[in-house]
Amino acid sequence: MTAGRRAPGRAAVHLLLWGYAVVALLPLVIMLFNSLRPTSEIFTAPLSLPTSPTLRSYGQVWTEASFSTYLLNSLTVTCGAVLLGTAVSALAAYPLARHDFFGNRVLGAYFLAGLMLPIRLGLVPIFYLMDSMGLIDSLLGLTLLYAASGVPFCVFVLSAFYRSLPGELDEAARLDGAGEFRIFGQIMLPLVRPALASVMLFQFVPVWHEFLYPLVLLRSDEKFTIPRGLAQFFGEYTTDWSALFAGLVLATAPLFVLFVLATKQIIAGLTAGMSK
Repeated sequence: MTAGRRAPGRAAVHLLLWGYAVVALLPLVIMLFNSLRPTSEIFTAPLSLPTSPTLRSYGQVWTEASFSTYLLNSLTVTCGAVLLGTAVSALAAYPLARHDFFGNRVLGAYFLAGLMLPIRLGLVPIFYLMDSMGLIDSLLGLTLLYAASGVPFCVFVLSAFYRSLPGELDEAARLDGAGEFRIFGQIMLPLVRPALASVMLFQFVPVWHEFLYPLVLLRSDEKFTIPRGLAQFFGEYTTDWSALFAGLVLATAPLFVLFVLATKQIIAGLTAGMSK
């Protein structure tokens, strides 16, 4: 196929991708515009440009609604869960992928079974378990819960990356006298760094937005995460929509920054091995 024949198809693909980008970004733009106008104006002209933009709602959310506390709690829970879950998964996936031992397949199937059971199905038993351990209304309990919920997916992805590495790496390292922990830490782990970045991001996003378990497990206002804290803007009779949109913008900003900074690692992790 000549370059002239490929040009229309390529242009159509680009047009389709740009159209998808516009559709995906439009709600974010509307959210940003509505955060810059009072609630009364949102009801009269929700899709228009702000007539007199103001940052009053942002100041209200940050100070009166204790958004800074919610942000710190979300960062603590999310970062703690992602780091802990990734560390445990990296250690578990390595022997499953690189060593053949008794029960290897059964243990691998056990981890895969975790992908078939949504964490929300275990709401009642998890609540009683947390209560028996004294972890109700605790950021530590929420962190441990999210870390455990991300392990099956991380083990599944990291195992595939470990298996794709040449077996000669292990053999050469052992001939040089390296032990298993040194092989894992100095050879294998750096080689799967793109995969680590990908699984960390895929854990970060759902945990950052998760609302159900903070609603069930947290009681104190000073321990609320962002989704749980923003729910307080919904009143029985009135809702401060301007402040709510401002809170949503502030909650989305860290994810936007994270995606911008980690784009190269994400692409490398998703495309690794395609050229082999």
